Amino acid sequence: MKFTKMHGCGNDYIYVNGDKEKILDEKKPEIVRRLSDRHFGIGGDGVIFINPSREADFEMEMYNMDGSRAEMCGNGIRCVGKYVYDKGLTNKTEISVVSCGKTKYLTLFPENGLIGSVRVNMGSPILKASEIPVIADGEEVIGERIEVDEKIYQMTCVSMGNPHAVIFMDEVSQLPLEKIGPLFENHVRFPNRTNTEFVKVLDRENVQMRVWERGTGETLACGTGACAVSVACILNGLTKEQVAVKLLGGTLQIQWDRKENLIYMTGPAVTVFEGEIF
Repeated sequence: MKFTKMHGCGNDYIYVNGDKEKILDEKKPEIVRRLSDRHFGIGGDGVIFINPSREADFEMEMYNMDGSRAEMCGNGIRCVGKYVYDKGLTNKTEISVVSCGKTKYLTLFPENGLIGSVRVNMGSPILKASEIPVIADGEEVIGERIEVDEKIYQMTCVSMGNPHAVIFMDEVSQLPLEKIGPLFENHVRFPNRTNTEFVKVLDRENVQMRVWERGTGETLACGTGACAVSVACILNGLTKEQVAVKLLGGTLQIQWDRKENLIYMTGPAVTVFEGEIF
């Protein structure tokens, strides 16, 4: 099976042309776990199959490293845009990509014939608790208390096609994410588990973020998480509508157009290497 290893701000996935590499759906979780293993496989935060689509230019079929299916990945979808352009699957710089029935629209920025960065219209944030989903008394969860390991945190919940719990903190650099990340992910209030972002606001235009991703663990970046963080910052009156989200693997520029209620994410897409595995 031929593959391409790519990353967006260090959030790395293994990309496979699903039109050429035919793999039975029931075999994919096992294959994903094997390929994602950083010691015995290729190594990555998961696997993304790029498939033909009738409803968009391409389909992104994404799996976490534990073999579970994921709805959306902001860093991953930028790399899909780079993959299809760089490999000549399209010559357009405005494309659509569908994932789990949701279509996103990408603007590709060529540099010397290859894509260096991508802007994604990530759609509208979902704030209704039942649609995120998160168990709550009210319609939305904004600055609401949650108890984890006998400690009280303030969380704001947003879905960008996948669930996010945003936790604002005074400091995140020394946070023991390996300990508290799984406790948030599997908390009883999240029926489908959740991604969790731990955020320090630096000023009105910059925030620092670490993320514990559902089904993967801590990653160097999370595009949908950065979008959710920006929404949470604005809803809590902490930043302007355009925010630079500084992650362990790089910086993403996020804008929430409140008039259109659309989130735009701009960031890099990088090819690491290509190969073939048997």
